[in-house]
Amino acid sequence: MRSPARAAALMLAVAMVTGVAPPAPAGALAPPVVDPGPPPAGPVGPPVPTELKAICGIPTGVLPATDLTKRTSAEAMLDYRSAWRFSRGAGQKVAVIDTGVNPHPRLRSLEAGGDYVGTSDGLQDCDAHGTLVAGIIAAAPSPDDSFAGIAPDAVILSIRQNSGAFGPVGTSADTGDDPNAVSPGFGNTHTLALAITRAVDLGATVINMSEVACAPVASGLDDAELGRAVRYAFERNVVVVAAAGNFNTQSMCNAQNTMADPNRPLETAWESVGTIASPAWFDDYVLAVAAVTPSAAPAEFSLHGPWVAVAAPGERITSLDPNGPGVINAQMGRDGLAPLNGTSFATPFVAGMVALIRSRFPELSAAEVMDLVKRTARTPGRGPDLATGYGVVDPVAALTHQVVPGAAPTEMRIDLPPQQDSGDARARAIVWAVTGASVMAMAAALALTATRRRDR
Repeated sequence: MRSPARAAALMLAVAMVTGVAPPAPAGALAPPVVDPGPPPAGPVGPPVPTELKAICGIPTGVLPATDLTKRTSAEAMLDYRSAWRFSRGAGQKVAVIDTGVNPHPRLRSLEAGGDYVGTSDGLQDCDAHGTLVAGIIAAAPSPDDSFAGIAPDAVILSIRQNSGAFGPVGTSADTGDDPNAVSPGFGNTHTLALAITRAVDLGATVINMSEVACAPVASGLDDAELGRAVRYAFERNVVVVAAAGNFNTQSMCNAQNTMADPNRPLETAWESVGTIASPAWFDDYVLAVAAVTPSAAPAEFSLHGPWVAVAAPGERITSLDPNGPGVINAQMGRDGLAPLNGTSFATPFVAGMVALIRSRFPELSAAEVMDLVKRTARTPGRGPDLATGYGVVDPVAALTHQVVPGAAPTEMRIDLPPQQDSGDARARAIVWAVTGASVMAMAAALALTATRRRDR
């Protein structure tokens, strides 16, 4: 995690070598700071009267030429069945703050956590999304297919917080350009913050949020309550896992964050951020998850950002059928059945992995678990980047890593193989080396002069 003291030390070090402090770029985005204050709290239920605006339920299915008896690409990448030798997530309660979760015979431990959208107990899913997410986390294996959740012995706590099928009474379900919305329909940063507080108070050890409030930097996103909520969870030893967001020119995440010079330190990437993703950007308190393709390449739709911690499979995903007892890998879109893609589906793989870790290493704090997930990920050759953070998670590596109870989280420096450097990077290195040598020479000369004066 980023330390303000470490950032200040870096600024001071630059000033000492060059003689001047680097100016902050005009309009540059600073990492978010959570102001002191209690977590948001309020009654369970929608803050305004709501009504159903669309048919409850989305058609789902199986893509042509799919063999559900074959190992899924996501499982092949993460090899999480091998991790079951060490942990299956027993004793862990994973809160799924989403569109609700429909009861399913393969979700063997499912608890109702409340509803901020309608009048259910949280176990109604009109959008299919929450049930798909819950299946990735905790679906039990079946002899009928190859699919299983990553932590099948974990408990799912369902809190319905958003839905595209609902809206305030007397209005349309479309959220328009509301920067605080977390989905089409009903649900925003306020209800999301309330749901996080409730999940903590109901005993969740892990929170999965496959949703994001995405907005341009200057849009006026109001997520102060959301910041206090994720800090509340972190300080009460709950690991919060959140989606990085899906880049789409037709959505509020309509501008990809890029870094002009990949040789610059990742910390300076905040200067070039144009699109905020919340709660993902509260990276001191949240594990933000990006999506990769079946070949482990960064998914084109996955929003980049300096807050991205790790990545997981997010394309052509299989999960439980929200409308029936089996499994599916597609849902109905405008052009027919479409594969399940998105950072929404990458996130529960990491949340399930966190449940495995917390079950095997119950003595670890939330900070230590987050650190372990990042340290054992398959980091890209150049080191952490904006697209996938520390890389694709590795459940087996995390569960077999030697853990020292009570040890402080590391600086997360990872030994990497030497990489070919660019001319610009070499030139900067030479400048820094020459400048440093000059400063040392000047210091030596001053010391020698002072010594001679004392001798006289």
